[in-house]
Amino acid sequence: MVEQIHAVMLSGGSAFGLDACGGAMEYLEERGVGFDVGVTVVPIVCGAALFDLVVGDPKRRPDKTMGYDACKAAENGEPEEGNAGVGTGATVGKFFGIDRMMKSGVGIYAVQAGAVQCAAIVAVNALGDVYDPETGEQIAGLLNEDKTAMISTVSAMYDEIGKSRNVFSGNTTIGCVITNARLTKPQCNKLASVAHNGLARAIRPVHTSADGDTIFVLATGEVEVGADGLGALASEVMAKAIARAARKAKPAYGLPGHIFTKEGFLFSNNEI
Repeated sequence: MVEQIHAVMLSGGSAFGLDACGGAMEYLEERGVGFDVGVTVVPIVCGAALFDLVVGDPKRRPDKTMGYDACKAAENGEPEEGNAGVGTGATVGKFFGIDRMMKSGVGIYAVQAGAVQCAAIVAVNALGDVYDPETGEQIAGLLNEDKTAMISTVSAMYDEIGKSRNVFSGNTTIGCVITNARLTKPQCNKLASVAHNGLARAIRPVHTSADGDTIFVLATGEVEVGADGLGALASEVMAKAIARAARKAKPAYGLPGHIFTKEGFLFSNNEI
């Protein structure tokens, strides 16, 4: 019966962070946005929360008030990236536990092809490593034992392929693809599935048993579009948004951020 949603709330705090969706519902109801049930409108708010309770204070997590404030903040200006909002506690490279992981965050990337606009916002909290989708360069991820360089999580997994390791379970990359295309609900579902190719281009390994990766698709229905072309575009912006999430992350909680160079960790926020 309900073909349209009114908001997506991305948060940290594990399942506790879903409380932030209540703030979005209150914000939208006050403005008359929602599914009309006669006595009021019921905003349809989807939500996903990543697990970040092992960094900072585990009792400090998103609540209804923070969700409401996030909606107010979204009204004006450029959205923040890196260690902001859902990216506050995001980390990557956790195969050997929290001592050898790196800081990640939230990233955004948007393009226009003809009249079609397509953007992605993603919070990268993966078990694996983040790679530049254009160059294949490792941007962030698993640290070596003395924390002087990054190593490959995939290679580490191969080295222990005969062992049963209880890998760190607090992961998940969550995000949205937003487009002005005219899509049906099944087409949105298909596009969300295709957009996971962007995760595969920028995160290795991806979709592990310890990850709960989720992508939402929102379409405003303004222009006609070729489905396959839009799928390719959605994968592209998602992959580049993931790279931005790693590059925009600043060191926090004693964890290094951004890329590693021969001279050491580079704590800069250069654009990609």
